[in-house]
Amino acid sequence: MSTSSEGHLTVPDCLFCRVVSGEVPATVVATTERAVAFADINPQAPLHVLVVPRDHHADVAQLAAVDPALLAEVVGLADEVAQTEANGQFRLVFNTGAEAGQSVFHVHAHVIGGTQLGWSPA
Repeated sequence: MSTSSEGHLTVPDCLFCRVVSGEVPATVVATTERAVAFADINPQAPLHVLVVPRDHHADVAQLAAVDPALLAEVVGLADEVAQTEANGQFRLVFNTGAEAGQSVFHVHAHVIGGTQLGWSPA
């Protein structure tokens, strides 16, 4: 792990660290000082945005243990996006671990909405 020029904890080969730094292009929909929301490249609903902290943390449990205020900021940004894009009605999903569907090991919240959602946990 290293520190970016902006002072954020990063992992050089992490896709989302590279999105946050602007090295990898993304459609950014909202930001805060410590979090970024951007469109998912493979949307599963009319609204499908990822919210990531600018600092690298592997998963939501690690983030909650190390910086609960940052986790609250991620959730707050997710709500802000959903208020704007889906009348405040949304599903917020954090996958933790490969078996749970996590494929990028930089904590990220999926903000899903914009339609009537069913339930399919697996």
